[in-house]
Amino acid sequence: MSVIERAYFSGGCFWCTEAIYKRLNGVLGVKPGFSGGNIKNPSYKEVCTGRTGHAETVEVVYDSSQIDFQLLLEVFFKTHDPTTLNRQGNDIGTHYRSIVFYSNSKERELVTNYIDFLNNKIYDNKIVTEIVEFDKFYEAESYHENYYELNKTQPYCDLVITPKVEKFEKNFKNKLTRD
Repeated sequence: MSVIERAYFSGGCFWCTEAIYKRLNGVLGVKPGFSGGNIKNPSYKEVCTGRTGHAETVEVVYDSSQIDFQLLLEVFFKTHDPTTLNRQGNDIGTHYRSIVFYSNSKERELVTNYIDFLNNKIYDNKIVTEIVEFDKFYEAESYHENYYELNKTQPYCDLVITPKVEKFEKNFKNKLTRD
C-alpha cells in the first residue's frame, strides 16, 4: 500500500538537488523552492540577495513503501558537501547552505544519528548541515522546475550538474527509476 510523504532538503543549488532526487525509484515528484526564511512567498531574485533568510530547497514527494527517509538522507549527504558553510563549490551565499528540514521527532532522530555517524566515520571536517523543524515551503517560479532536464547544454548544467548526476547514478544505480 502506498504511503505518500514529503521531505525537504537544502543542499546548494536546487537545480542540482532536483535533478538527483527525480532519478530515485519511489520518488513521485520534486519541486524546487525556498524554506527557512522570514518573508512569505519570496522570489528567486529576493532569495539570492541573502536578505530573506531562505535557502534553495527541494520538496521531495515519495512513496515510503518504496523508499525510506533514511535513503533520502544518504543521497542528500553523498551528493553535496555538508562541511562547507553557506556554499557549494562556486555557489556562495546563505541561500546555498545545507539544511535538512524534519517533520517529526523520528526524522529529527534519524538526521541527528546519521550526522553523528558521518562526523565520526566519514568526514574529516565537521558537518555544518542545519537540522531545522519544517515550517513552510514556497515553490520557486515555474522556470526552475525540471531546469536541468530542459537546459542540459547550458554551461552551468554541463559543468556542474551533469558530473554530479553521473556520480550519483554510478553510486546509486540499483535505486534509480527505470525510464
